[in-house]
Amino acid sequence: MALKAFLFFFFALFFCNIIITNQTVMPNFTSILIFGDSTMDTGNNNYILTLVKANHLPYGKDYPNNVPTGRFSNGKLVPDMLAFLLNLKQNGVPPYLQPNLSTNELCTGINFASAGSGYDDLTSTITSTIPISKQLEYFEEYLEKIKGVVGKTEAEKIVKGGLVIISCGTNDFVFNFYDIPTRRLQFSTISKYQDFLLEKLQSFVKELYDLGCRMIVLNGLPPIGCLPIQMTAKSPLLRTCIENENFDAQLYNQKLKKLLPQLQAQLPGSTILYANTYNPLLDLINNPQQYGFEKTKRGCCGSGLLEAGPLCTSLSPVCSNTSQYVFFDSVHPTEATYYKLTEYLVKDFLSQLSSIRSP
Repeated sequence: MALKAFLFFFFALFFCNIIITNQTVMPNFTSILIFGDSTMDTGNNNYILTLVKANHLPYGKDYPNNVPTGRFSNGKLVPDMLAFLLNLKQNGVPPYLQPNLSTNELCTGINFASAGSGYDDLTSTITSTIPISKQLEYFEEYLEKIKGVVGKTEAEKIVKGGLVIISCGTNDFVFNFYDIPTRRLQFSTISKYQDFLLEKLQSFVKELYDLGCRMIVLNGLPPIGCLPIQMTAKSPLLRTCIENENFDAQLYNQKLKKLLPQLQAQLPGSTILYANTYNPLLDLINNPQQYGFEKTKRGCCGSGLLEAGPLCTSLSPVCSNTSQYVFFDSVHPTEATYYKLTEYLVKDFLSQLSSIRSP
């Protein structure tokens, strides 16, 4: 525990150094609001009927007090780390469905994400999770709650001054196009399905804007073809990344990045930023030793080839040194990987804000 506390303190100091070195002041956000899938979910799936859960060991084995919280990792996720660095949360971003949340927890930020979800409602139908459309409904419900606690004017300030982070889309491609061809039968090309999802994303962002959100960060897709479970399915012997899936992810990201300035122009007073996790994650996978990692083609849990969610259990053998693994299970990164991604994202975030504010 002492070592974990030291590492997190050191990490916070490192980011403070980035801010000072760049002579950039980190914005003072009133809250942090999270939407998306398992890379963001801090435990909402604990409270719904689904098999997509991480509320059991070995998930959370390195979380404070070694508690499995519903986070699909051995420890904390990117939103937890960002909330800490922004001085909004000390103990992670709580899931909205968690009962008995305090007024302070509600007002400084909440997590609406659901593991297994997507922009496409069909994705959540398959996994019995909370689609983005339902997450929006929860957000509207949340707004009414905080209005009842702090009043309409203060609630509007909390939302307007909040940092919104959205990370979604991977499950849409994996469940609906690659591994289960439901949408592949409907859409003649991957490009048309990408455009379908981007339309869903645009509608979602516009609705958030109409509800008062102004600072929105949209995460691109990761290198989907390098997820251990995708390599197991399509390259079980060679265990190489599936290049066509990575190419598709890059194409989607290019479209998203091109779309965002256009979307921002339609929404006066908004700031919409692109979060690139594809490049840093691929760099960790291709150059692991440069970052202190050793294992990139399998997860830490069990064989690391298939286990995730209900297949990664307390009966599964676990690697002895989680920090050497890029992935904790066959889909989700380790806390050590999330630290590296957060480092990259904060630098990029500050750089984008600096460019926007430059004359």
